[in-house]
Amino acid sequence: MTDHSAGQWFLRPEERGNPGTDIDRMGDVNGSWVEGNLVRPLIHGVTYFRRLYEELCVLQAGDHVYFTDWRGDADQLLLPEGPTIGEVLCDLARSGIEVRALLWRSHSDHLQFSSRENQRLGTELNEAGAEVLLDQRVRRLSSHHQKLFIIRHRGQPERDVAYVGGIDLSHQRRDDREHRGDPQQAPMDRRYGDRTPWHDAALELRGPVVGDLLRTFVERWDDRHPLDRRTPYRMLVQRLARMPRHPEPLTESFPDPPPAGPHAVQVLRTYAYKHPGYPFAPKGERSIARAYHKAFAKARSLIYLEDQYLWSELIAQGILEALQRSPGLRVIIVVPRYPDSDGAVSGPPARFGQLRAVRMLRRAEPGRVGIYNLENSEGSPIYVHAKICVVDDVWFTCGSDNFNRRSWTSDSELTCAVVDSTPDDRQPDADGGRRLARDLRLDVWSEHLGRPIPDLAPLDPAAGFDLWQRTAADLEAWHAGGKKGERPPGQIRPHEPQAVTRWQALWAEPLYRLVYDPDGRPRGMRRRGEF
Repeated sequence: MTDHSAGQWFLRPEERGNPGTDIDRMGDVNGSWVEGNLVRPLIHGVTYFRRLYEELCVLQAGDHVYFTDWRGDADQLLLPEGPTIGEVLCDLARSGIEVRALLWRSHSDHLQFSSRENQRLGTELNEAGAEVLLDQRVRRLSSHHQKLFIIRHRGQPERDVAYVGGIDLSHQRRDDREHRGDPQQAPMDRRYGDRTPWHDAALELRGPVVGDLLRTFVERWDDRHPLDRRTPYRMLVQRLARMPRHPEPLTESFPDPPPAGPHAVQVLRTYAYKHPGYPFAPKGERSIARAYHKAFAKARSLIYLEDQYLWSELIAQGILEALQRSPGLRVIIVVPRYPDSDGAVSGPPARFGQLRAVRMLRRAEPGRVGIYNLENSEGSPIYVHAKICVVDDVWFTCGSDNFNRRSWTSDSELTCAVVDSTPDDRQPDADGGRRLARDLRLDVWSEHLGRPIPDLAPLDPAAGFDLWQRTAADLEAWHAGGKKGERPPGQIRPHEPQAVTRWQALWAEPLYRLVYDPDGRPRGMRRRGEF
């Protein structure tokens, strides 16, 4: 039987490639990951927001809240009838609870970004006594994309909890399994309708790994470089919003929480190589990319992933090499049907990289790669924002990174890789999957395939792959036949991205490579094709 211990799957400290970080326990046997955690996958924004609300409601004076976010909307409802995230956090700050946050400063709303919303959330919280900073300490044309929420209880570390995933504290994320969409909308391609169906995921984590996640927050917080570039316009905006250029030191440090469960977790990040460099990553960090390469090299039966983009041939190459190395390997990929912005100018660059990646995989291994998009029971496309990857039902990830060059080299990203020590005997396979990874895969498969988990649990990867093909073909045939008769079960349809013409490719390719999917690696690494 294959060795599926955490040490076989996780990066060692030297493999992380970033000696500047405090996150690795140098000298420990398990120096770059931590065991004894309890991890709970939270599928769908409605689940995450409810859990977050429940944890925030029991905080008391002296407790602490730290979070990072790409976009935050102060008026985003946590529950159908409220309250909003802004109301809850402001009440906490007024109640003697320390609230600290790093929000990406963002680009202009005119480019369909979120500078106004992030500034509004930060201003409201700061006026209530919190300290929220608009952070632009990134490589040019990059973003702070990490989604992290940490809750620490004074004198009760066993109650500490953290959340990591793809779900922002923002409009459009609060959807559920039925995928009727969040009534609070953000700009999207018109084909997703007035209430965009939205598929997303996060992790709830307890145990010593909360300490690693807090160190990730502290490293960014303690970066002494100015939060933003010193231009007259930015200085005026910061002054009007009463935003400081440097953070105040954190009030105290905390011991790591005690063991809470059977799950080993490795915290993975992306930080770009830039000038001036991050003090905690002087040459950047690409541990997310390195972790995927290590896991793909071990894949033997199944790689299942859900991703917002799948944009890069560079990323697809690692999957292709895994397929060529392991004849029994199957790959199932779930992506959105359309980009979030698919206009005459924005669409071709957004589709360019995905078209090349999809063609590479399908041409090389057409019988072992399945790529799908989703729709709800009414036929409306579901936007896939989840970032989940499960390898051989043993190692899995959930976080903020996407399968593109930007996420693996340029933006700041945060992802957790998990290995459960609990064997799972529901599926008769030689390599013995683990309980938590298989539970996660079966949960999302049950939704996407429209079948109960007990029917899916006995399937080996090859049979599961065939079921995906049949389910998608049945739904595609029902649409092609004019939707006559009962709609077949499931949400999945074969993914066929719209082509980019030769004329569009002339300008879309350079725009894609420079703006949409930039490369944040040092030049030597780019030349060598390394991370």
